[in-house]
Amino acid sequence: MSYKYMTLNIMTPEQKRTFEGVTKIIAEAQNGSFCLKPRHIDYVAALVPGILNFVEGETETFIAVNTGILIKQANNVLISVRYAIEGDDLDDLDRVVQEEFYVLDKKEQDTQIALEQLQADFIRRFVELQKIRN
Repeated sequence: MSYKYMTLNIMTPEQKRTFEGVTKIIAEAQNGSFCLKPRHIDYVAALVPGILNFVEGETETFIAVNTGILIKQANNVLISVRYAIEGDDLDDLDRVVQEEFYVLDKKEQDTQIALEQLQADFIRRFVELQKIRN
């Protein structure tokens, strides 16, 4: 494997962005941050909300990403996330991650708990109804 560059595709439900000539990608997974370079072995990681940055030519780009998955195969890297917001100001991007992405995850967790409680209540009432019928 003698790759000099990677092709980075970042996909959200709304759009796909492609970056050519990428020489370094830094992202954050559940067990910490990691760096990928063109000659890195194939790799898969579950991403957590954080700041993704990569170098394309002489330009370093920063993107706030929500949870998702990163797959590196040969010189192609695919990142699929729910939300991705590009920006120049790291403080603003960090605020987006802290305030918006974590809030979304919390709301989703609360919704999941409410659904599970509704399901448990439904099953309990169904069992009680079966007992009354018998």
